Amino acid sequence: MTDLLFQPLQLGKFSLKNRIVMPPMTRSRATQPGNEANDIMAKYYAQRTGAGLIISEGTQISALGQGYAWTPGIYSAEQIAGWKKVTNAVHAKGGVMFAQLWHVGRVSHPDNTGGVQPISSSTLKAENVKVFVDDGVGTPGFVDVVEPRQMTKADIKAVIEEYRQAALNALEAGFDGIELHAANGYLINQFIDSNANNRTDEYGGSIENRLRFLGEVVAAMVDAIGADRVGVRLAPFTSLNGTVDETPVETYSAAAALLNTHNVVYIHIAEVDWDDAPETPLIFKENVRAAYQGTLIYAGRYDAEKGEQAIKSGLADMIGFGRPFVSNPDLPNRIKNGYPLAAHDPESLFGGAEKGLTDYPEYSQPE
Repeated sequence: MTDLLFQPLQLGKFSLKNRIVMPPMTRSRATQPGNEANDIMAKYYAQRTGAGLIISEGTQISALGQGYAWTPGIYSAEQIAGWKKVTNAVHAKGGVMFAQLWHVGRVSHPDNTGGVQPISSSTLKAENVKVFVDDGVGTPGFVDVVEPRQMTKADIKAVIEEYRQAALNALEAGFDGIELHAANGYLINQFIDSNANNRTDEYGGSIENRLRFLGEVVAAMVDAIGADRVGVRLAPFTSLNGTVDETPVETYSAAAALLNTHNVVYIHIAEVDWDDAPETPLIFKENVRAAYQGTLIYAGRYDAEKGEQAIKSGLADMIGFGRPFVSNPDLPNRIKNGYPLAAHDPESLFGGAEKGLTDYPEYSQPE
């Protein structure tokens, strides 16, 4: 039974038709050279409007915020116009869509940032981390990240303003709200996690200090577009892109309490999703539910049954299904009817055009 997944939900001012979320997934299909969203991306998202909530792939808030080749931005007029095509297509089919706003910080390379050295909380290189680059000369491929420059107070202020402006740009582009990407080892995560932050000022050291940048960014976005349009994604237990926290239960329980004070409309927890990954500790999920009064989304290794159980437990309100949405544009319908799921082709996840993006069919009954 998957009845709970199909209960409607009020998310801020939006009435969602079900509890199924299409989470953010990088697909690297933006038009070059301007990193603009385009018609095939509009078609891709419009095909998946069976989800109660769609969250866009990560979209960089500035040129320096870009970590990988061919990802879309939301800081130029052309990028805003590109995203308008997407949101118009989604809204035409009754969908609700938030933009995931990201700055990758140190998870980049000068080939992706216009030759500029990446920035981070600290002068700590992400170990054993590679990013996809297209230098326009050789064959696109993966290269090691470089050592970042530690952000000054002026840098911090400037990036907070970029996030604020990106939230306004997202609304101009027709998005219903935004999700702040504070997970998976990117810039905000580089402040939060103890092993990525060795600052000695008010942005480093204690948990309170390491959460300060997150709080300031959220405050700026809430001020710009309203708390009912701002969600935040966290990844407490992943070591993605080289960020590790020594006390994740304490740190991220405190993050949930902090976000509650800002009344953000949802917290989206990315759970570790590799095959033999440990389960997220129950004590953490209980802490978050106790500390935060808004909507809780969990994503990572969920199938319909596990998603149903998570909602039934009261610890989750919505469930994100990532990879299944790649190859099953009609995923909610397949879940509802117990239809089999199609497998995705990993070779066509990043880059390219329609193949592996918009050419997966909806389920049709065998003759």
